[in-house]
Amino acid sequence: MDTSTARRNILARIRSAQGRDGPPSASERDAVADWLSRPRVGPQPTLGADRVAHFEGQAARMSSTTERVASMADVPAAVARYLDALQLPRRAAVWNTLAGLPWQAAGIDAQARAPRGDDAVGITGVFAAIAETGTLMMLSGPDTPASMHLLPETHVAIVSASRVVGHYEDAFALVRAERGELPRATSLVSGPSRTGDIEQTIVLGAHGPYRVHVIVVSGDA
Repeated sequence: MDTSTARRNILARIRSAQGRDGPPSASERDAVADWLSRPRVGPQPTLGADRVAHFEGQAARMSSTTERVASMADVPAAVARYLDALQLPRRAAVWNTLAGLPWQAAGIDAQARAPRGDDAVGITGVFAAIAETGTLMMLSGPDTPASMHLLPETHVAIVSASRVVGHYEDAFALVRAERGELPRATSLVSGPSRTGDIEQTIVLGAHGPYRVHVIVVSGDA
């Protein structure tokens, strides 16, 4: 029995137990489509008046660091300051969408390509930042590979303040409005990778980056 047949048989038994005979009617399908088109929102945590400040506070709780800059043109210099403070090399793999920033003027060797195993720093944009938990929503695509925020030990993320939303529901609503559907890979990044498997001691960088640094662009991105 193939998977499709097994699935149909399981659903048929469920319908029979509910006292419904035969396949779903057109009216039933319409009712389901209507329900799915109007997603319900459950209780949500209260946020402060300043969504960006709330995001920064929650990001800090998740061991991310943040910095605000006025414009996208200020980003390379901010990245250089961050790398210098940690004595990291001024070399990084970046998303293609960020290749046009003035990296060279800031003294950064920024290479627009997929990351390699020897890349210490990966720089990405962000689809949305979620203030509720200090989380970054990353959508994969040809110019925005998920490997960039998973492979390098240091992940620098750039997000416009206008893309900081309040809650998870707001982020997924933004995906539906702008993309129609989720891409092949959607990542929700809440701070550096971590594990507590060894004697209940939290260890950062267990399955991904040791560090996550978020640069929030106050002006137009």
